Order: sequence, then structure tokens, then C-alpha cells
Amino acid sequence: MSDFDTKLDRLAALAVRVGLNLRPGQEVVMTASTDTLPLARRIVEQAYAAGATLVTPILSDDAMSLARYAHARDEAAFDVAPGWLFEGMAKAFAAGAARLAVVGEDPTLLAGQDPAKVARANRARSKAYRPALELITSFAINWNLVPAATPGWARQVFPGLPAEQAQAALWEAIFAACRVDAGDPVAEWARHNATLHARTRFLNDRNFRELRYRGPGTELTVGLADGHLWAGGAEPAKNGIVCNPNIPTEEVFTTPHMLRVEGHVVATKPLAYQGTMIEGIRVRFEAGAIVEAQADRGQDVLRKVLDTDAGARRLGEVALVPHSSPISASGLLFRNTLFDENAASHIALGQAYTTCLRDAAGLDADGLAARGANASLIHIDWMIGSGAIDIDGVAQDGTVAPLMRAGEFVA
Repeated sequence: MSDFDTKLDRLAALAVRVGLNLRPGQEVVMTASTDTLPLARRIVEQAYAAGATLVTPILSDDAMSLARYAHARDEAAFDVAPGWLFEGMAKAFAAGAARLAVVGEDPTLLAGQDPAKVARANRARSKAYRPALELITSFAINWNLVPAATPGWARQVFPGLPAEQAQAALWEAIFAACRVDAGDPVAEWARHNATLHARTRFLNDRNFRELRYRGPGTELTVGLADGHLWAGGAEPAKNGIVCNPNIPTEEVFTTPHMLRVEGHVVATKPLAYQGTMIEGIRVRFEAGAIVEAQADRGQDVLRKVLDTDAGARRLGEVALVPHSSPISASGLLFRNTLFDENAASHIALGQAYTTCLRDAAGLDADGLAARGANASLIHIDWMIGSGAIDIDGVAQDGTVAPLMRAGEFVA
């Protein structure tokens, strides 16, 4: 077996045994694109070897996705989504199935398409997907995202290399970020999770009421939800299974208060969103909502995102990532949120992770909102951290303590 095949098998095993921590007798619903089949097939093998009763793959294809925009004759074609499919996924999750997504999208796939049509299609999909998404964001199930190098993605990360070399280079970057280069990746992930858990314990013990960010173009205060909890790395889902939702991951995160965000902030990396690159994002918050928004590129798409619903202009997540993380240290701009969000501290527009609230079980939508948890059809992470950003934590009594300096944790 070649070195590449060995690493690919390790990544597949990591997704199943550490990412999902799949239990014998579980079903798996897996989404993947046709360009990710080399990894997806190995994941299916690993899942059955781990005791899966059924793995159901749901495949997408870039050419088929583009065909919709090129040939759909009815304008209403961009206002529909396969609700029947997402309802089926939600039923599978509610019945105990695990969720696994193999990701490797071309970040500019839809860049040449009509932004209005893209926005409408995304909105329709978000509405239809919500029953399934709520089970994921509430951590009702064990789930995992794992990357695969695809030709379209590789061209964006390594534009100066021939296609085959670019994809090979991206695979090596993925293997390094996912820690499959280690002799025992499972043991390496246990050590990494321990580091992330130590950070969450520190932050939960301090119980800051807000975070203050300072840096070039940024003066931002993010209030934290009442009774918030920090999380990161492997966490127990409500079904009792401890899983790593994201591979790779370097973040610790919590729920901000949707009404207590003030100031202005600039993005430190481009945002790849549904096939469009949004660059140079600059926004201003008042009373928790974005009241001004600009972007050097993709501004029309950004504005349509912000108009998705009432919660799209408010925050659902705040996350801390050291500037020295392996993904940041690689010097690569991955143009993929799964990676770039783990290279820099970030915030997310839209839906909150309600698992990051103490004693939230049984709360209805009004009860969650009263605690500060935002609700939206979207959840979009974008990066605001760098080696030039300082962050302070403000205690409940108003005491200010340094939390990060030049992008690194002080304690």
C-alpha cells in the first residue's frame, strides 16, 4: 500500500472512530460529492467495519449543480429545495442515525452565476434543511465533517501548480491538519482534545460576561449569552456518544448574546460561501445587529445573506483560535470554512449552538431567546482573528483581564 493510501485509510478511520465515534448498530447518513469518492468509499468501509447497520450516501456533483443555473427555464426553479430529502434525513437522525459530511467544495463554483438566483436557492435550501439542521446544532446526534481534496478546491489553494500536483499538495496539507501524519492519529487526537478541554475549563471557570477585541480596523465588544458554556474538541452528544464534530479543529467556542454586540470589525480572511468568495468584509454592530456592511468583493452576496431572515444580522457563535494553530502556521489560505475558521478566531452569523447554554434542556424558542441565543436559517463562520488582534475578557463584576495577545492565549 502506498503512503498516500495509508494516510487516506487513516483519515477515513479517524472520521468514523474519532469524528463520529460510531456505535455498533448505528446507521450513518453521509453526504459527499462525486469528487470525494476515494475518501467516501473508504469511510463506508470503515463504518461497516465499526458496526454500522446501514450507510446511506447522498451524492452531489459540481456539473449537475451548475446545470441548474445554466438550463433551468422556470424562475421558480430557484425557490424550491428537496424538502422530502431533508425531512427523511431528520427522521433518520431522530431515529438514531449519525451524520457524516465529506467536504471539499470548489469555493468559486457559483461565482459566475446570478447572485439573486444563488441567494434564492440558498434560502430555499436553508428553509427545507432546518428540521435536520436543528438536530445537528442542538447536538442531538453524533456528527462529523471531514475534508477531501478535490480538483476545484485544489486549484484555489495552489493556483500555480498543475492540476495533479495541486490536488496532491492539498491532500498533504489535509493530512497534516488532521494529524494523520502521526504514528498513532487516535492517540494524537486524544492529546489534542485534552488541550482544548483545558481551555474550555479555564473559560468556564472565569465566566466572562463579554469579550473585547482590538486590532487594525477592529473595536468590537461581544456580550456572551446568559449562562453560556464554552465547548471544544470532543464533546458528548445528547445521545450519549462523545464525538469530534469537526476534523480538523483548533477552536473553543460559545454562544454570544444576540442583543449585546457593539462596535466594528473587519474580516481577516476571505469567506467562501456557497460557491462565492466574499473578501474584505467590514461591518458595524449596534445592539447586536449589523447595521452597516461592506465587502471589497462579493458585496451583493453578503447583503443577500444578511437579508435571509431577522437573525441573519446577529451572531450565533464566537470562537477563539490561537494564531499559532497548525492551520495558521501552514501559511495557506484554504478558502474553506472548515479549515480557515481553525486558523483564526471567528464569529458566526445566524443560528446559535444551544448546547452552549447551561440548563437549556426543555427551553422553547422564547426561552432560548431570553437567554440571548439567536435563531436563523443560516450559520456562517467568518474569521476576525490574526497575529495583530488582542482580546480581553470582562468578568461579571466588570474586571478586565487579558485573554489573548497578538493572537495567542495569555494563560
